[in-house]
Amino acid sequence: MRRLLSPLFAALIVGVAVFSAPSSSWAYPFWAQQNYDAPREATGKIVCANCHLAKKLTQAELPQSVLPDTVFKASVKIPYEEGLQEIGADGSDVGLQVGAVIQLPDGFTLAPQDRWTDEIKEETEGVYYTQYSDDQPNILLVGPLPGDQHQEIVFPILSPDPATDSNIHFGKYQVFVGGNRGRGQVYPTGEKSNNTVFTASATGTIDSIEDGDNGAKVVTINTDDGSSVSETIPVGPALLVATGDSVTAGAPLTNDPNVGGFGQMDAEVVLQNPVRIYGLLAFFAAVALAQIMLVLKKKQIEKVQAAEGV
Repeated sequence: MRRLLSPLFAALIVGVAVFSAPSSSWAYPFWAQQNYDAPREATGKIVCANCHLAKKLTQAELPQSVLPDTVFKASVKIPYEEGLQEIGADGSDVGLQVGAVIQLPDGFTLAPQDRWTDEIKEETEGVYYTQYSDDQPNILLVGPLPGDQHQEIVFPILSPDPATDSNIHFGKYQVFVGGNRGRGQVYPTGEKSNNTVFTASATGTIDSIEDGDNGAKVVTINTDDGSSVSETIPVGPALLVATGDSVTAGAPLTNDPNVGGFGQMDAEVVLQNPVRIYGLLAFFAAVALAQIMLVLKKKQIEKVQAAEGV
């Protein structure tokens, strides 16, 4: 995390990330933490969508209401077809990895492990949680994890207590959730990954297709004005063109190898005042008692009427 690293060490990591081939796992959450102060932009978009361009379904399950100082589960579901594989950074077929981010209201944090139930421990086995930054304990990240084992990620959450924190109030709060499966199509540096479509930058004719470094292909296009441009296609995407083909600017040179994507959704949770619960229970008890008394009174009247011969 940026604030946990010394400035020199952080600069070193960023420098290495920019001038070396990005690792597939850095697509999340490393890149988001290094490049954005918060995972949710003012527009409401979670920043993971800046690199993971394909939209996919993400679901979240939370209790409708929770009591103060209570551990509850927030479940993020990241569904995709089982056995699905994608292209790795080296061009080989690999299984999809998944990740999730959840932005909780202020005061809500990851529950301490000594308060986890046996059920929660079983459901979170193999999952490691990190804070987005040291001063944002309400924003939690998970991933990357093997998608074939973690299409549902459970976050154990501890609700705050307004009795001990004057900044916390009872009421309804919003929760923002994002779920990712697979690698991104763009790195924060602006360059494309090998997990996307590569297109022609100019109109013309394919003059040659030659081998490049690390298994890449270099496609040279002779343009209509007599100049030439070269497109480097990294290992992974399959070429759709051949020497002599005519192409227009923006036309795809490769297939689209991406099978993953990112999705986000909003949810709500109510921090419930226990006094209201007690009051509701007392109201139900009073109603039940009133009904019982009415029944007893009715029976008493019937007995009196029977004795008087009415």
